[in-house]
Amino acid sequence: MKRRTFIGTSAAASVGLLACKNGNAMELNKEKETKLKNNINHSVCYWCYGSIPLEDFLKSLNDLGVKSVDLIGPKDWPLLKKYNINSSMCNGAEISLTEGWNDPKYHETLIKNYTEMIPKVAKAGYTNLICFSGNRRGMDDAVGLQNCVDGLKQIMPLAEKHGVVIQMELLNSKVNHDDYMCDHTEWGVELCKKLGSNNFKLLYDIYHMQIMEGDIIRNIEDYNEFFGHYHTGGNPGRNEINETQELYYPAIMKAILSTGFKGHVAQEFIPTWEDKIAALKEGVTICDV
Repeated sequence: MKRRTFIGTSAAASVGLLACKNGNAMELNKEKETKLKNNINHSVCYWCYGSIPLEDFLKSLNDLGVKSVDLIGPKDWPLLKKYNINSSMCNGAEISLTEGWNDPKYHETLIKNYTEMIPKVAKAGYTNLICFSGNRRGMDDAVGLQNCVDGLKQIMPLAEKHGVVIQMELLNSKVNHDDYMCDHTEWGVELCKKLGSNNFKLLYDIYHMQIMEGDIIRNIEDYNEFFGHYHTGGNPGRNEINETQELYYPAIMKAILSTGFKGHVAQEFIPTWEDKIAALKEGVTICDV
């Protein structure tokens, strides 16, 4: 073989081998990047990504290794099952955030809705079903608390029978949800105590409670037995949970883990990045302690 031919052939072979090695390295790096520790049970609220068709979004969750999604109702559960994605916080029984259990005039409708939905959630193999306090509209917090107790007590035996956990979300009334009643941890905890059921918990939204009261890690340590689910979000702005905002999520996640929590943490930030899935991946990675 001529020297020039040999050199050309050898060079081509070397480039091919290098490309092969680089390709394998890229695949390994990609696999390493997407493999989660899963000490945290990751989920995500679909409404933050509503511009992406649900089926495409579920495919992306499979790629990311995220196995659950929040705030999806019964009509979309078959699609979730197609992609082996769990519905970690079901919805569809509530009237609205502003019309809730604190006002007796909504009790008849709410009791009917939840009585119908609870067995559906259980039959589908899911556990959690969201609810809301509603707005004050001049109502005293103590009165609203008792109204919630009176109404929710009528559905709790059914929830207990079917193993469904009713979860009331804590929301801020300062920035996003003016006049919402369940806007402080202690109010929600008192409601849990009065109901006295392991099938009623609080959905502790970290973003909302940072706005209303702060002291996130201490409240997780003090009240974790009443928290059945967590939502994330960067403050201020409710956007990405990275260094652009004031909350340090790795420490918060470690605090949650230290309580022995086995439920889900759902990303509920509104992405500002053009690549919304990349933003979600970053958020999940930050929380994957």
